[in-house]
Amino acid sequence: MNPQTILIYDGSFDGFLSCVFFVYHHKITNPIIRKESEANNQLFTITEDIITDKNNALRVWKGLLLKTSRHQQQDFFKAFLSEIKGVENTLLSYIQNIFTKETSTGIDFSNKDILKISQVAKMVGREKHRMEAFVRFQLTKDAIYTATVEPDFNVLPLIIPHFKDRYADQKWIIYDIKRNYGIYYNLKTIETIAIDSFSKTKFKISSDLLLPEEKDFQKLWSTYFNSVTIKSRKNNKLHKQHLPKRYWKYLIEKTQ
Repeated sequence: MNPQTILIYDGSFDGFLSCVFFVYHHKITNPIIRKESEANNQLFTITEDIITDKNNALRVWKGLLLKTSRHQQQDFFKAFLSEIKGVENTLLSYIQNIFTKETSTGIDFSNKDILKISQVAKMVGREKHRMEAFVRFQLTKDAIYTATVEPDFNVLPLIIPHFKDRYADQKWIIYDIKRNYGIYYNLKTIETIAIDSFSKTKFKISSDLLLPEEKDFQKLWSTYFNSVTIKSRKNNKLHKQHLPKRYWKYLIEKTQ
């Protein structure tokens, strides 16, 4: 019995694509790709630690684009960001299927891997749009608009263009406390940051860190929201349908 090969990577997208390159370069059959944070309890396996190589990753990414459309490539990336357990192996199977074909014949939804990737991509896309709608910034004493989030999927890379375009003249941070990293816009570029204290915080940033004007604005907004609400016309069921309760923690008007 030939032992199965498990490829361990750092959890990044480039790291995953480096695994794909390794599979093809070394002609590995039936590999399993896992994040280094996931335990391996399987017996009779060979473990390979894959070093992230951006050049190898780029070669795979360009090769995928040659065989698919830009839309399919975006769905591929969204599916990876879902972080669903085992999604890497579904994506690898998808790549192997795509690379086997001599020509592209469009999206074949009869293929189980293609169908699953499409379904997962739609879920991630919905979460992306919700984050764009429900993120609420608070102005801190260092003049940076800051927001904390905890999305179901790792959508921060997807929401960068929206916030960079909309808030191009302001410094801002959107921090994912679930994954302990954030994106910081410094008026020129986007940087990925990690702040240990943020991983222990709640959604509401400490009032000690906020400008006095920000506190006043939040009170004013909460007062306005309450004043325009017509209690006799409230439909809680419909309200929760359009604004699920799990997003209320982001909204100033719901936390005052």
